[in-house]
Amino acid sequence: MEKSAKISWSKAKALALEARPGRIRYTELEREKGGSGLRWSFYIRGEGGWYEVDIDAQTGKVLENEISKD
Repeated sequence: MEKSAKISWSKAKALALEARPGRIRYTELEREKGGSGLRWSFYIRGEGGWYEVDIDAQTGKVLENEISKD
């Protein structure tokens, strides 16, 4: 699936940490509704808790930047 992504993991990581500074717990590339349908999901320990930051794997747009429910 990674071959389908126009945005590399390292670029997506930089975008995610720009949107939510902190420490990354884990990352996954997944198909999910919204945006292009392919996204990098980062779980980041930031100020105030754990956050899910999703980056569109085709455009680099931040799709989600919210406190994680997991």
